[in-house]
Amino acid sequence: MNDRDLLRYSRQIMLEAIDIEGQERLLAGHALVIGAGGLGSPVVLYLAAAGVGRLTLADADEVELSNLQRQIAHGEADLGRNKAESAREAAQALNPGCRIETLTTHLEGESMATAVAAADVVLDCTDRFSSRYAINAACREAGVPLVSGAAIRFSGQLAVFDPRDPDCPCYACLYPPDGQGDAALSCAESGVVAPLVGLIGSFQALEAIKLLSGAGTPHRGLSTFDGLSGEWRRFGVPRDPACATCGNPVTAS
Repeated sequence: MNDRDLLRYSRQIMLEAIDIEGQERLLAGHALVIGAGGLGSPVVLYLAAAGVGRLTLADADEVELSNLQRQIAHGEADLGRNKAESAREAAQALNPGCRIETLTTHLEGESMATAVAAADVVLDCTDRFSSRYAINAACREAGVPLVSGAAIRFSGQLAVFDPRDPDCPCYACLYPPDGQGDAALSCAESGVVAPLVGLIGSFQALEAIKLLSGAGTPHRGLSTFDGLSGEWRRFGVPRDPACATCGNPVTAS
């Protein structure tokens, strides 16, 4: 780090849990952010501002007027633009020293596997069950920790799934696939209060910074937030031995 970096990140460096060594790990880290909308906006902005050296933003969607109520990485001038490109520009303005790449097509199959395997941490900022299961499976296969967030109506949740920990569950342990439709997580179908995505997205960014810097311990279990009551709850989530994604395969006797 040069003198400018030391000044830029001084408020983090003075934290004992991060210090210079942790900040250097952040600068050397690579985060893959899948989804540059409501959750992805605060994630991208805070990771860039905090000094994560490399970000890959993946989103195939375009900015729409209804997004601007909550997706703070975009403005009216970005209407019709690709969300990943728009968010890249906003994050780059905050920190020109951050290397930011974009993936503007839908990640699936080999492209998903390649993008996940190249990252040190993956942040799932999507709103579709099908995407969440695919991201989870790719992270388990590549051994890359996953920070998963969700926000709908007045309710939010966060969980960290780290396949490097043999006792850690995966997303499919928490929500076994049952054929439920993607609309169950869609803000377009159910609505969402604006600041909720900022709250959960910031929580995701914090967990990613901890994982990359080595500060503290990763979040355990599932945390949920009820915006109408202001209450947080935390639940233990055991690993499911019968999980189709991370469980032990059943062999014929």
